[in-house]
Amino acid sequence: MTVKFGTSGLRGLVTGMTPALITAHVQAFLAACDAGGILCVGRDLRPSSPRIAGDVIAAARARGTRVIDCGALPTPALALAAQAAGAGAVMVTGSHIPADRNGLKFYTVTGEITKADEAAILAHLDETPAFAGVPGALETDVLAADRYVARYVDAFGARALQGQRIGVYTHSAVGRDDLMRILAGLGAEVIELGRSEHFIPVDTEAVDPDTRAQIAEWVKTHDLNALVSTDGDSDRPLLADETGRVVPGDILGQITAQVLGAEVIATPISSNSGVTQKSFKEVKLTQIGSPFVIAAMETASGSVVGYEANGGFLLGFDATGPAGPIPALVTRDCTLPILMTLYAGRRGIAARVAQEPPVVTVADRLQNVDQDKSRALLAKWQNDPVTRAAFLAGLGKQEHNMDLTDGLRLTLTDGDVIHIRPSGNAPELRLYIETNDPVVAQTLLARALGALRDTL
Repeated sequence: MTVKFGTSGLRGLVTGMTPALITAHVQAFLAACDAGGILCVGRDLRPSSPRIAGDVIAAARARGTRVIDCGALPTPALALAAQAAGAGAVMVTGSHIPADRNGLKFYTVTGEITKADEAAILAHLDETPAFAGVPGALETDVLAADRYVARYVDAFGARALQGQRIGVYTHSAVGRDDLMRILAGLGAEVIELGRSEHFIPVDTEAVDPDTRAQIAEWVKTHDLNALVSTDGDSDRPLLADETGRVVPGDILGQITAQVLGAEVIATPISSNSGVTQKSFKEVKLTQIGSPFVIAAMETASGSVVGYEANGGFLLGFDATGPAGPIPALVTRDCTLPILMTLYAGRRGIAARVAQEPPVVTVADRLQNVDQDKSRALLAKWQNDPVTRAAFLAGLGKQEHNMDLTDGLRLTLTDGDVIHIRPSGNAPELRLYIETNDPVVAQTLLARALGALRDTL
């Protein structure tokens, strides 16, 4: 099956994302979910995205829905535009996966689709495509990205990052120019690096060694206070400190939540457990994925935020920045955690990160691994302690605890954690390691990844 639909949307090979398939899913979404009679459409910079966005627009208009074409812009900027218009939205993006794949992210008037929305959409998929007598109106919104930029410039102020030299690895991220505009608007000296007209799949949760080395070289060569970037649709952040070391996304989340004065945290079980050692009123641990984080946020009271290990941050209350308000935006956003960490670390990001609890998390993945094969392997290990122990042999002390919240999370007797799970939206097997030492973390990550590869 080349294309799969789930709570994270539709995703798969571009060759499988035909106009008929796009029409079926968009019209099922509009039939099943409340989009307010309006659909905002955005896209990333993949070669296939303009064509697919055109198919989305045509499908919605054929059903009589008013469409607002927002063009190429970050996913959180599209969500912000839809929120202001009281509209639904579809973002055409494959996020961090390679350019031969693409996808659709769906938003109702209340935000990202839920598990209940997913079931409702699936129930409408087999319906005959609808064609209204009069096509829905088509408008364009060329200022959606500008409003997103203004959101952060107004909240932080023109002097917030004055005196800082910030590198921006722009590659093929759709929000690259918007991020540079925001940083310049806050007084930073911005140095652009690595722009590409060809799509580069940057995964902020599992930054590859070559990219890490390039980032460290850029930081040193250009004498940067920090370097920042995002994934393809600019909803996940990447930030490296003044030494060139990439700061894990969940650490960005911890810092941002604290600076904002959040009381309740919702975050997946794969996130750094140091957050439970901080002074937050409550920490809700969820399955991996923003729909689960949002569901946990909805059950909380008070000032609640959510974040994921990839750094995407969800703001669940109307917060206050250094210079003005930051209204709630309950969708994965890259800009807020980047700016809050840069602001909190004005005297040195490495020193600010060092204030966090001494828990180290690292992650990587095996690509092109069939999800059914991954699930079968984990099911076998879950039910067979002998084969599970054989896998762990040479990786650490024997298993102390097994957690099945999402995938297979094994805590060893020395406190180290090995967490394995199939990706929910790509043919990848994800691996997470947690220890209290950065050298041990990288060593264990490499050994566990090798053991996984050998087993498969």
